[in-house]
Amino acid sequence: MKRVVITGAGTINALGHDVPATLEAMREGRCGIGPIDIRDVDRLSVKIGGQVKDYDEAEHFNRQQTVLYDRFTQFTLLAAREAIGQSGLTFGGELAARSGVVLGTAGGGVTTWDENYRSVYEEGKNRVHPFVVPRLMNNAAAAHVSMEWNLKGPSFTVATACASSNHAMGQAFWLIRSGACTAMVTGGSESMLCFGGVKAWEGLRVMSKDACRPFSLGRNGMVQGEGAGVFVFEEYEHARARGAEILAEVIGFAMTSDAADIVMPSKQGAARAIQGAITDARIAGDEVGYINAHGTGTAANDKTECAAVSDVFGAHADELMISSTKSMHGHLIGGTGAVELLACIMALRDGVIAPTIGYEEPDPECALDVVPNEAREAKVDVALSNAFAFGGMNAVLALRAA
Repeated sequence: MKRVVITGAGTINALGHDVPATLEAMREGRCGIGPIDIRDVDRLSVKIGGQVKDYDEAEHFNRQQTVLYDRFTQFTLLAAREAIGQSGLTFGGELAARSGVVLGTAGGGVTTWDENYRSVYEEGKNRVHPFVVPRLMNNAAAAHVSMEWNLKGPSFTVATACASSNHAMGQAFWLIRSGACTAMVTGGSESMLCFGGVKAWEGLRVMSKDACRPFSLGRNGMVQGEGAGVFVFEEYEHARARGAEILAEVIGFAMTSDAADIVMPSKQGAARAIQGAITDARIAGDEVGYINAHGTGTAANDKTECAAVSDVFGAHADELMISSTKSMHGHLIGGTGAVELLACIMALRDGVIAPTIGYEEPDPECALDVVPNEAREAKVDVALSNAFAFGGMNAVLALRAA
């Protein structure tokens, strides 16, 4: 099997419009969650989110492009520009044919849905723009990335709610490891911070009205975020031959299904995914030094995840560092695993562990080292990134320092 490495990373999210700004915010434990600025916010009971601020689409795209690009597609393209630019790859000839795109999103063009439902139902209009379908379809971002960078290999979108990005990156990893592809642009994006998007999540009664406090006693729910994280995964020998900078190596991936409940998480399903990634990576559990947790800040998710980690690692669980960066950038739903992978890369490359901010009081059911409130310097050789979604869909990635 081929080895797979990461040679490019890009992002835009509530913490920053690029990777350096995002990592700086993570190091500082800075919170990107605050009041959201959207139409009809006064009709919402939840008025906070990890919104991308100071963003003007006209600074990045011309009018012909903005007609075609929903906000989630715009975020994807900006993150892809950064990632592909860092990788130094130019896709032509055989490389173009052996390179593709796998992206994750849960909602796709939610803002386009929202705007056009409003137009038809509230304003009574009888027509919508002819590009509504190309804007809102879940594969829009993957399609535009493939067209802009001439990626002619496998290109598709994965939609598994909160695990979408991890599932997508896992597929990209497998495509390269199997020898089917040389390079893949992968990750995920989401932009649900519009009236309809937030109102729908309000109905689940899992949203906090004030802050995201994963693992902390008294936590009261998740907070939505938006943005994108995109990476270039590349076959190791190809990257080495061209002298590329390697950010980290992807060494394992596993996915499981709880087959139990549509919203309540299962300890057994999560544990099988974690153990599966360790087994696939061919490492011992005690080699893992850091886990970027799913850590949504809901009572059920956090305690279930901690129980799964304890079951898999046994005594080593007490030595692990496990943090949730959702406390800073919010829950990007289908895009969240991609932004969180940046924290894993920072841990492996820079020896900096992103904190779980907003932590107030220990919870006996989450009695692990959750790196509370302040980043920590520590040498880490192997990191895991957890994603556990509604529907009981679990996906875990394992990475090693380059």
